Amino acid sequence: MSMNWKRRGLLKGAGAVFGAGLLPLGEPFTLGERPHTASSSPQVIHLSLNENPYGPSPYVAEAIRAEFSRLYRYADKQAAQQLAEQVAHYEQVPMEQVVLGDILDALGLYLGTKGGPGGEFIYSSPGYLALIDAAARVGGVGVPVPLNNRYQNDLPALLAKVNGKTRAMYLINPHLPTGTLSDDAEFKRFLVEAAQHTLPIVDEAYLEYTADFASRSAVSLVRKGANVMVFRTFDKIHGLAGLPMGYVLAPAPIADALRHQGIGDAMSLERLNVAAASAALRDPGQIEKTRKAVDRERALWFSMLRELKLEYTEGAGNFVFFHTGMRHTKFAALMRAQGVDIGRAFQPYNEWARITIGLPPENRQAQAAVRNVLETV
Repeated sequence: MSMNWKRRGLLKGAGAVFGAGLLPLGEPFTLGERPHTASSSPQVIHLSLNENPYGPSPYVAEAIRAEFSRLYRYADKQAAQQLAEQVAHYEQVPMEQVVLGDILDALGLYLGTKGGPGGEFIYSSPGYLALIDAAARVGGVGVPVPLNNRYQNDLPALLAKVNGKTRAMYLINPHLPTGTLSDDAEFKRFLVEAAQHTLPIVDEAYLEYTADFASRSAVSLVRKGANVMVFRTFDKIHGLAGLPMGYVLAPAPIADALRHQGIGDAMSLERLNVAAASAALRDPGQIEKTRKAVDRERALWFSMLRELKLEYTEGAGNFVFFHTGMRHTKFAALMRAQGVDIGRAFQPYNEWARITIGLPPENRQAQAAVRNVLETV
């Protein structure tokens, strides 16, 4: 079944940035600082969506300014081609295996439609369900598998769920919301086995926060020709949540089929998003600085959680996940009263909280709020 993917409105990603371009432009802010704007709220700090508060590379601001005189134009096919080439070089795969776009929704719709309704999609629960929810809209059936007792993807249990109806398996590594990493060798052996029976899709949105992400990435299996897909995003460590862009790395036949459906077509990619992603990818130094800054702050979070004798996961992303001993709704409300907005609840972990790692002053405020909340209940 052929599907036409409508391009999103240009102003969805560009409006806020264009407005920011009207403000005086000074020197790029350094890592750990954030420019203050009239829209910033001094009362509440938002540590709820795993955004990267350190922001993108200074190259991104330059690239966006260069595009302002061309905002009346639709997406630039040549720029999209250049970004695909950059990604292919960065990931060391042939360009035909790269499909651009923040496309988990579109991928879920495509896989859910292919073969008709009733296809099953195995996933770890709880988790990020954009792909699963999209597949469900066209008749796909989600098959949740609980995490193991280490709050990791339960690989044997996931594999046991594969059957003739299985359309795909969707896994996040590091996991969301726990931040746990699967053992590298074990995870890759699992993917090779699963790929014999279904299509494993690995979401590595947070993997670049690990120092050894290049060797850990399942992209190594894609390079070897395995029936595995890998999704990455510029929204997290690259600091482009306001100009979303991602990509999948897939076996060539699957990548060709996705492009045939219009997924990743240049006209579906906003001009500013492409320019920003391309600029971000040219600055690996910014990624390294951000990773080290988050590592330091994560260690301070873990130290406090140990001091308070709270159970927590040894997460590898830019967030912490810990047991509070009270219902999430109550804890979140008390944290909000302290000026800290935290992540949503994840069933069945009703007494756990996920808090994004922010800038150092934000983390000190959030940590003080945790102490105050727990001392007053």
